[in-house]
Amino acid sequence: MPTHFSYRINAALERYLPERRLFLKSDTETRFIRLRPATQAIAMGVGIVVFSWTVLATAILLLDAISAGTSRDQTMRQQALFEERLTELSADRDLRVEEAARAQERFNLALEQVSTMQAALLASEDRRRELETGIDVIHSTLSRTINERDAARAALAGYDTAATGGSGASDAGRARDAVATVALLTDALDDIALERDRMAKDVLAARSDAEKIETALKVSELRNDAIFAKLEEAVTVSMEPLDKMFRAAGLSPDRLLDDVRSGYSGQGGPLTAISISTAGGMLTPEEIRANAILDGLDKMSLYTLAAVKTPFATPITASYRLTSAFGMRSDPKGAGNRMHEGADMAGSYGTPIYATGDGEVLEAGWDSGYGWTVLIRHDFGITTRYAHMSQVRVEKGQRVSRGDQIGDMGNSGRSTGTHLHYEVRVGGKTINPMTFIKAGKDVF
Repeated sequence: MPTHFSYRINAALERYLPERRLFLKSDTETRFIRLRPATQAIAMGVGIVVFSWTVLATAILLLDAISAGTSRDQTMRQQALFEERLTELSADRDLRVEEAARAQERFNLALEQVSTMQAALLASEDRRRELETGIDVIHSTLSRTINERDAARAALAGYDTAATGGSGASDAGRARDAVATVALLTDALDDIALERDRMAKDVLAARSDAEKIETALKVSELRNDAIFAKLEEAVTVSMEPLDKMFRAAGLSPDRLLDDVRSGYSGQGGPLTAISISTAGGMLTPEEIRANAILDGLDKMSLYTLAAVKTPFATPITASYRLTSAFGMRSDPKGAGNRMHEGADMAGSYGTPIYATGDGEVLEAGWDSGYGWTVLIRHDFGITTRYAHMSQVRVEKGQRVSRGDQIGDMGNSGRSTGTHLHYEVRVGGKTINPMTFIKAGKDVF
């Protein structure tokens, strides 16, 4: 029966796949292999299946490669945009600082000019007062002299009508002396009046110059106020994302800044006050604002240092899938419910793994259930662990920076598949790593 069924199949396929013979010839004999229609059909079917599987696998691999390349390019573009943004903010900050310094120089020069003009004005006022006092004295003297002149003229008139020869000549001489004295006083009074008018003109000119200087000073104050406002806005805009990032990660910005200050506290030079002042006395409102801007720039520098040393970046830049989050879960090896102290990120075997912040490698090697592991100590009491790797690319005691490759993704240790186990600890206490990654996604 099977032979008959096989015959019927071969007969049905004979029309499309005629029987063929494959001859094998040697030196002594010739043999052949009969390829029946059913055998040819089976071979063609197997070939089609193998070809289809090859095409499908190639397509899947190409899609994965394209997806990984797109995600990597997007991450690189985001990083380039962030670096460009930081460069622009830094250049703008330097420009604002330079403008503030130039504005402060102009302000100091204006203060010196105002001080000079005020001194000249005060001197002019003192001289004017002296002249007014002198004029008053001269007026009183002149009034007295005029009265005496009038009395002398009256007496002279009486002498002219009733005097004799000798005594009349003597009185006439005294009258001439009085007239000469009055003329001399009149000339002196005219000179004093001219000097008074000249001093009055000088006082008016000094007041006009003072008003011009006051107007220029107000314009300079308005310009300085605009410059200070731009600088304050630039400092605020630069620090706000960093401040939000630290707070979103549950870290105290003030404590981090204190730690950075204590770690970067090298100083030297003569002992002088760290402030902007032109006279060494009470600070002006402009000097107070300038000092506040300098404090803000110093704080922004500390923020930048703290951000670089804190693990806010993601350890994998290629495409991955979060297969197990932080918290209680069912053990994948069937050991019941247990605390999962990190985040599992599954990806392709050999995917590069990068340090998420500057630090020192504490461990680099095999660690029991973690497999091939790297442990990095960062500043501020923070450590990060990268486990189940296929290869470790750093050594114990080595200093690494954010973005340095420290290993490759693998399946070593107590693991059910290729993935990265990523942990973050603050002060020895485990923290959800995704908190740090989400907090830094808008910055890094």
